[in-house]
Amino acid sequence: MSKKKLYIIDVSSYFYRAFYAIKHLSTSKGQPTNAIYGLASMLLKFQKAYEPDYVVIAFDSPGPTFRDKLYSEYKANRKEMPGELAMQLPYISRLIDALNLPSVRKQGLEADDIIATIALNTVKNKDIDAVIVSGDKDFAQIVTDRITILDTMANKITGIEEVKAKYGVLPEQMIDYFALTGDASDNIPGVLGIGPKGAAQLINEFGSLDNILDNADKIKKENTRRSIIEHKADALLSRELARFKIDDGAQPPLETLKPRPADPEKTQELFTELEITSLLKDFTLPKTVDYTKYKAVLVENELAEIINQIKSGGKLFAIDTETTSVNPMLAQLVGISIALREGEAYYIPLAHKYIGVPKQLGLQKTLAALKPVLESAELPKCGHNIKYDSIVLKKYGIDIRGIEIDTMVASYLLNPAGRNTHNLEDVARTQLNLSTISYEDVAGKGKKQITFDYVPVEQAVNYSAEDADVTLRCAHLFTGKLKDEKLSELHRTMELPLIDVLIKMEMNGVKIDTQFLRKLSASFDEELRGMQAAIYKLAGAEFNIDSPKQLQEILFEKLKLPKGKKIKTGFSTNVDVLTDLSADYELPAMILKYRSTAKLKNTYSDALPALVNPETGRIHTSYNQAVTATGRLSSSDPNLQNIPVKTEEGRKIRKAFIAEKGCVLISADYSQIELRVLAHLSEDPVLIDAFKNNRDIHTRTAEEIFSVTEDMVSSEMRRQAKVINFGIIYGMSAHGLAEELGISHGMAQDYIDNYFVRYPGVKKFIDQTLEKARQDGFVTTQFGRKRGVPDVNSTNNNIRGNAERIAVNTPIQGMAADIIKLAMINTHNKLSGVSKNAKLIMQVHDELVIETPEEEREKTSDFLRAEMEEVVEMKVPLKVDVAWGKNWAEMT
Repeated sequence: MSKKKLYIIDVSSYFYRAFYAIKHLSTSKGQPTNAIYGLASMLLKFQKAYEPDYVVIAFDSPGPTFRDKLYSEYKANRKEMPGELAMQLPYISRLIDALNLPSVRKQGLEADDIIATIALNTVKNKDIDAVIVSGDKDFAQIVTDRITILDTMANKITGIEEVKAKYGVLPEQMIDYFALTGDASDNIPGVLGIGPKGAAQLINEFGSLDNILDNADKIKKENTRRSIIEHKADALLSRELARFKIDDGAQPPLETLKPRPADPEKTQELFTELEITSLLKDFTLPKTVDYTKYKAVLVENELAEIINQIKSGGKLFAIDTETTSVNPMLAQLVGISIALREGEAYYIPLAHKYIGVPKQLGLQKTLAALKPVLESAELPKCGHNIKYDSIVLKKYGIDIRGIEIDTMVASYLLNPAGRNTHNLEDVARTQLNLSTISYEDVAGKGKKQITFDYVPVEQAVNYSAEDADVTLRCAHLFTGKLKDEKLSELHRTMELPLIDVLIKMEMNGVKIDTQFLRKLSASFDEELRGMQAAIYKLAGAEFNIDSPKQLQEILFEKLKLPKGKKIKTGFSTNVDVLTDLSADYELPAMILKYRSTAKLKNTYSDALPALVNPETGRIHTSYNQAVTATGRLSSSDPNLQNIPVKTEEGRKIRKAFIAEKGCVLISADYSQIELRVLAHLSEDPVLIDAFKNNRDIHTRTAEEIFSVTEDMVSSEMRRQAKVINFGIIYGMSAHGLAEELGISHGMAQDYIDNYFVRYPGVKKFIDQTLEKARQDGFVTTQFGRKRGVPDVNSTNNNIRGNAERIAVNTPIQGMAADIIKLAMINTHNKLSGVSKNAKLIMQVHDELVIETPEEEREKTSDFLRAEMEEVVEMKVPLKVDVAWGKNWAEMT
């Protein structure tokens, strides 16, 4: 029978390591959380992985210890604790208390002494071994066959053999080893000039520190001999400082160290306060939903009663659909849930089809009954990602109107840069402290997952009704929060109207030339085979190009190329490393090209045909309104934003996006919109003048920073000016600019300084933006979009620098995002008045794409240009480049 184990956790060690290992984590109010998050994660993973028989946490105690009395300089060289770390200290005790972990602290003892005391006392019981959970080398001195050290971060166990292999001495000799080497982190002096190797040699030769000191005159190396003789007192002092103080008063009774379940209320309260909601899933939250208030609607008079309540009440109600697919264009309606009051909801099953399913209301008859209330603009309604439900119902002839709030969008507006997603499960947990039924709970997981039409109605009721109920609760909550945060106007005038645009645009879709894509995939295959052969030739060996490990071996071991960033598995072969190496070596450049081509093939030319809707013959990409922190839209299935614009391969992919027969595609792309927004916000006279006079802004900047006339600006000068212009927007440092342009740090700093001298309005805008961000903890766009930047006051230079870049960039990029959203809304609202057959089909970056009959090309182009250029009034003109063609690549 295996022995039981007591795990003694050095909490301070993990707290510090987590702080330096995890970056940029804080609450929306600016409270740093990286260290406490890392510690909590480690403790939870530890408990799950090791299931300890006994466990205890050791704490340091405030005040002096015997070591301070013994040596006044003990730990005197330690730097002051970083402010962000100190702010998290009070949460350690709360975390340990919430997790119900036994803990020990004793005045006058360090945690290390407590750990040693407990470990040595524990193994007096022959049935229990001790495991010290720490990364601290000091514990090597008490390692035995029954006391080991576990470093969970490195996944390493240290026993007698490991100590001997690492230090060259036995565990019982480690105290003498420390006496000789000292410990710089604790300011333990050791013997001057004696390092780890020398200490091990002396101990192996003489056996112990006492023997070394007694036989110092026999030491062969003169410098070592002199050092030992002169620093004898330091050696003896260091041994006492390094030796653990064993105090039986710090030993807790063994029966009190059995692990107990975490306190769900305390854990929930702590993790919610710190916004560490990703860890809440490890705990069972108290249910606040009364499932007895959820009802299935199976008879017509019950449905009629619900409809009457909606009509007579005139209050906000929530709607949610259940379907057979996450793709709304492929989804078949299975049921509808409605919540009229918080805590009460109904599920109307319509198309469940398993054996034994109860009789359901007729689909068409039910939809006909619901249609008037769902289409009434006077009856306020809400949903969570209601774009999805709207597309589904639109296929059944229902146009939802009267949407007052989308809780997914509202959650996003309130916290656009949060670590949590805005899906309903996360929102329920973070905003309502509510644990909800997951889709997997009712439909299963993986290959065994069933579609919703096979979920038993009695299970579907609780799942679907809960969704509607939670949505209504969130709608009430978020309505107040949006008002408090001055985001109601943005939600009402921009984000809600945009939903209608996205519904129409997604349903319109875009036609794809699948035959062309098949040929393109074959062409890419041929290119990849050619590149593969070239790579093997340059490498002098065949290997798996897609394997980072094998690529490391080829580049850094076989070919001895300069090594970049060290990672866990060796040296990085990421795009930055390969790009740097490409300047001097052909192989990394070829690998980058291979990766790029393979990605395009796998992601687009191979994948796009499978995304074509069999009913429409078009691709219907999904536009995501609640993802990017700046307010820009993203897209998925496919991701249109990731198709390269400037490469030949990217243009080949775009060529597959085609117009219907008799139609053309019209592309309207904002020209340098972010630089124009910068000119508008900064009110810089030089920038404004350049844009008003339709000057090439990069040439104009080159004139300013290089002090030359326009005719003297070379293409290289213009290129550098372009990098500087966009670098300013994204907060590029002199170091970053130097790397980008391949110039010295000093020259890059001169360029930046000169830029701000020539564009003083930009410098003033940046300074004022940062000052306001430091005061408020957030930044806003001109239209009121808000993003928190709590780290802008951090004492950590890297963290603060990143937050400052975000603070400067967000008002610019966010306003550009707002402008194109407004342009989409206006275009959508007016397009049918220009052409009954024109369709808005794509939005990518700063570009809108319309499909229109060929004979209406000119008037549609003129309309689109005007709507986009005149959408907002600015201090500089907006400029739109309009082109047309039969496919997305061939625009003229």
